Amino acid sequence: MAKKTTDKSMNKKVLDYTKTPFLLNMYKEKIIPELIKEFDYTNIMQVPKIINISLNIGLGDAKTDSKSLESALNELSLISGQKPIITLAKKDISNFKIRKGWPVGCMVTLRSRRMYEFLDRLISVALPRTRDFRGLSSKSFDGRGNYNFGIKEQIIFTEINYDKIQSIRGMNITIVTTSQTDNEAYSLLKKFGLPLRDKSLMNNNIEAA
Repeated sequence: MAKKTTDKSMNKKVLDYTKTPFLLNMYKEKIIPELIKEFDYTNIMQVPKIINISLNIGLGDAKTDSKSLESALNELSLISGQKPIITLAKKDISNFKIRKGWPVGCMVTLRSRRMYEFLDRLISVALPRTRDFRGLSSKSFDGRGNYNFGIKEQIIFTEINYDKIQSIRGMNITIVTTSQTDNEAYSLLKKFGLPLRDKSLMNNNIEAA
């Protein structure tokens, strides 16, 4: 009996893993048709999509405090569900007493399934837990359709146990899309449910690539 129960639980896990993420289904069934209608795309390949999401934690004390770096790596691994890499200084920075090659933080890049699952948790659970949250700025696009914003406290993610953290630390999140303009990227992310504040006027006009 025990073996049958184990087999069933394993099969259930396999089925859950192969299940298409909710946001990916929403993109295919709802967001693509809405974007085609909004921007008059003539080819489905023109419809923008999210390529990847990068999470980055900067650590000023990583060069001297190995425990701080280890703690950040563990927390980023829990949040993303993927093993992060250590980021190294690309050049000497005398003002901060940093030498080229020294550790300065950690980062992880999510794609495909994990990307959509993280975005779902970010939108539905993490961001609403932010203190005094009033939405994300609509002015944080880079002019090429990518969106960048910061989080002040890693404890907004339910994967983090407040009693076990070494310190409160923030992180930077970058959402990379195939959008040709910021207006297209804004509309894409807004339709996913990212709580962007309403734009009063965005400088970028819809232009052909």
